[in-house]
Amino acid sequence: MSSSVRYDFQNTVTVVTGGSQGIGAEVVRLMRTFGSQAVVWDLQVPVTEPDLFCAVDVTDRAAVDRATQDTLQRWGRIDHVVNCAGWAGPTMPLAQFDPAVWDKVIAINLVGVYNVCRAVVPGMQQQGAGRIVNIASLAGKEGTPNASAYSAAKAGVLALTKSLGKELATSGVLVNAIAPAAIDTPMLSQMSAAHVQTMVDKSPMKRLGSVREVADLVAWLCSDACNFSTGAVFDLSGGRATY
Repeated sequence: MSSSVRYDFQNTVTVVTGGSQGIGAEVVRLMRTFGSQAVVWDLQVPVTEPDLFCAVDVTDRAAVDRATQDTLQRWGRIDHVVNCAGWAGPTMPLAQFDPAVWDKVIAINLVGVYNVCRAVVPGMQQQGAGRIVNIASLAGKEGTPNASAYSAAKAGVLALTKSLGKELATSGVLVNAIAPAAIDTPMLSQMSAAHVQTMVDKSPMKRLGSVREVADLVAWLCSDACNFSTGAVFDLSGGRATY
């Protein structure tokens, strides 16, 4: 069941990294439904409203800086940033992991979040308001077997969120993270069926989460209804999270 709650995001600009598919695409759709100008930062051009798009690789710091300036020039401001860009990588024991692939997983999932936050925070501080929502993972809390790089990267995202949230606590810029359990997205195709089933079996609700459920929480974190939470981690796990 989808939420019937609505928010007024008129006259705001939302940047969504990895917004062409999966969780990011649903966040874009929902934020536009609520009136925000949602701009996709991705390598893949989105199917809907391709004019609201900046081609950017989040691991390329210069490209992120260019996208930030391009967005500010074209749309005038950045009010919300949702870091959805991610790559799970293969599932295998740590000792078998190709070091180059390990580096890529860390670069996309952790360094990419740093690059984006570094680029957008000064403008948010200057305008005295902003919301950053980092899509992490329950793997960053639990450490999922055979997903050491992804787990380590997402643990880093959680710590980055807590640190940056404290740094900006009096600036009007709120920084929070979401830690989903397994969500039904194309990213699951990167994992073995057995690995996905293990994640489902761990859920007290015995199901995958939906992209709409993630997007609903993102919208609340970007809204005026959320004003005393920063540097926080919000679980979205069907009861699986224990701390």
